[in-house]
Amino acid sequence: MAPILSARDISKSFGPVEVLGGIDLDLEPGRVHAVIGENGAGKSTLMRILSGHLAAMRGRLVLDGDEVRFSDPVAAERAGIVLVHQEILLAPDLTVAQNLFLGREPRRGLFADDAAMERRAAAALAELGADIAPDTPVRRLSIAERQLAQIARALVEPYRVVILDEPTAVLTPIESEALFSAIDRLRGTGVAILYISHRLPEVKRISDTVTVLRDGRHVTTRPAAELEPLDMARLMVGRELTQLFPEKAPPAPDAPVLLDVERVSVPGFAEDVYFQVRAGEILGFGGLIGAGRTELLEGVMGLRKRTGTVRIDGRALHARGAGEALDAGLAYLSEDRKGKGLLLDQSLAANLTLAALARFTKGAFIDAGAERAALDRAFAEFDIRAGSRELRAGELSGGNQQKLLIAKMMLTEPRIVVFDEPTRGIDIGTKQQIYAFVAALAAEGEAVVVISSEMPELIGLAHRVIVMRHGRIAGEVAGARLTEEDIVTLATGVGTGIGKGAAAAA
Repeated sequence: MAPILSARDISKSFGPVEVLGGIDLDLEPGRVHAVIGENGAGKSTLMRILSGHLAAMRGRLVLDGDEVRFSDPVAAERAGIVLVHQEILLAPDLTVAQNLFLGREPRRGLFADDAAMERRAAAALAELGADIAPDTPVRRLSIAERQLAQIARALVEPYRVVILDEPTAVLTPIESEALFSAIDRLRGTGVAILYISHRLPEVKRISDTVTVLRDGRHVTTRPAAELEPLDMARLMVGRELTQLFPEKAPPAPDAPVLLDVERVSVPGFAEDVYFQVRAGEILGFGGLIGAGRTELLEGVMGLRKRTGTVRIDGRALHARGAGEALDAGLAYLSEDRKGKGLLLDQSLAANLTLAALARFTKGAFIDAGAERAALDRAFAEFDIRAGSRELRAGELSGGNQQKLLIAKMMLTEPRIVVFDEPTRGIDIGTKQQIYAFVAALAAEGEAVVVISSEMPELIGLAHRVIVMRHGRIAGEVAGARLTEEDIVTLATGVGTGIGKGAAAAA
């Protein structure tokens, strides 16, 4: 079968660092080709070259047998190639429908045909199972809803090649299955799909062919049927992986309650929520898109208006902002590390010390030497990998950005740490490091909260999991009931025939 798009000997360097070296790739009609690798393996650079966002330094692209060069992403889209970014690249003040057709609006005379845009947008969103009104401004959507809207942009036009970069990073398994069904329909129409994901079981589930990159080099291209997720992980990291999740050490029976949340409501998102977290405990939060998990914990932190009572170590917070919570020992790592967690255009040192800046100032001046020393310690303690200490935060890979964000928040010396989607868009080797760090925090006596859309992550890390549905707690699972079936039953309110205990709790 002749490929629609081929890459031949594609190479790219940034300064003296070669990030891609001699990569070949064929994208065939009606097939899903997955590209996997650790953060920094070159996946993002390759797909940006294929979609006109970057120019290769060497090599060529062949479309339908003819060599092509794309001057920009618009030229690639006109040729039938679209990239759905992992980062949310939507205009927040426009509606969902306006974003889906931005730059390619259907016209009625001299004006954009708003009715046609909303009708076609609604159909694309419905195909993804997304309950989003097309006339909703993007700024009102959650991160996961924005991701679904961004994916829908690739469904409203008849593209020939669709490149999906970590499309399920903030989606739960149920929303992911709706996406997989849409991909199957695209595949049936002869579209070629390039799929990038760190979720190796879904790579196995959805792809026909798998290409593995490591350090910018091609490792192998093989049929997906020949590879199990563990095989993929070994090829990605070039070594054997030990157990992904560390052993759970239960908190002491008499461990004190460090975080006590009583009758907390966040208007429009969460209502009448109670929970406690003890020293040495890892509490998970599960639920579907729109369940209110992130908004609830943002309210607890003081990032959103809330009612109710939050106590840290027995002392009530007054909801005057995140600074009060941070001073009291509560740290929150946002799911949106690029938008809310880090200043991408600033230096690594500036990002690291921002939340604890008072410790690095002398009068009106920042102690640059102390900042450099803190950065050196963070590089060593959190295994941050970068070619230079002088990089900006936006120049790090996703995994190293997350490590920097963790290091930043740990400088505040918190007693309670909330991780919101801690391994979103991160490779399996870095996930293993973060899981070990989370477990070590709990073992040292901190209280930990983990919000995650990855059920294996919740089950592997947490001592117990609270499941939210429509802004309320649907139930809690622990011990033998800490299973995917029980979590799904609570999240959906629909019995599976397996998770009967959880259904009763709902």
